[in-house]
Amino acid sequence: MTTAAPDPSPAGSESSEHAAGPRLRVDVLTIFPEMVETFASASLLGKARQRGLIDVRVHDLRSVTLDPHRSVDDSPFGGGAGMVLKPEPIFDTVEQVQPPRPLLYLSPAGRVLTQAYAAELASLGGFSLLCGRYEGVDERVREHLVDGEISIGDYVLAGGEVAAAVILEAVSRLVPGMVGNFGSVEDDSFSQGLLEYPHYTRPASYRGWGVPEVLTSGDHARVARWRRAQALVRTARHRPELLTARGGLSPADRAVLAEFDLEI
Repeated sequence: MTTAAPDPSPAGSESSEHAAGPRLRVDVLTIFPEMVETFASASLLGKARQRGLIDVRVHDLRSVTLDPHRSVDDSPFGGGAGMVLKPEPIFDTVEQVQPPRPLLYLSPAGRVLTQAYAAELASLGGFSLLCGRYEGVDERVREHLVDGEISIGDYVLAGGEVAAAVILEAVSRLVPGMVGNFGSVEDDSFSQGLLEYPHYTRPASYRGWGVPEVLTSGDHARVARWRRAQALVRTARHRPELLTARGGLSPADRAVLAEFDLEI
């Protein structure tokens, strides 16, 4: 089974977005296509697919199997617990559908997803994800088929589908047009090497807790400096290694902290 986003536009009335084609194509190869398809059809990602900004195609590895049980796994040579995804359905699916490269296998051994890596993937125009299951995939898939491996962190999942959803979410929101106000993406945690500053909304006072006065001052330049200072403090408190990676505090950082009587 291969699924792609439906085109809601009537014939002959395609928007300029559709006419230009999707800005990003992501193919996902899995034995549980409904897990990925359900996620990719919801929220902003689902809307982006309908608008033609993103082309997500989900491929069922079982669809190329020929035996009555649609087998995709077998026991490992040499013995041991668990099952291993066989090479045939994976190679056959890739050769049949020709997914965009690079083809990345979701694996604990892969390059860890970061905001910078997500931006790299978003800029490619297309890539594909292979979801493992059980004890993983036959080693010949890793050696002779995939282009690389990707991880979402130092822990183990039952399969790659949830990880694929994380990657879809992180990468797709960096595609122009995906998020209404792209400034919110530019201010995200990690985008500038810092955690994001605190946010407040109405009511201005809740259970005796007020909103910082600077945010209601109307002085947008000062608000921007306050947010920068708060981002520095939050990063130092929760992820100090990010500041170290940036080379520590710059003179401008120290000045903005001093303006609001903040220390790190």
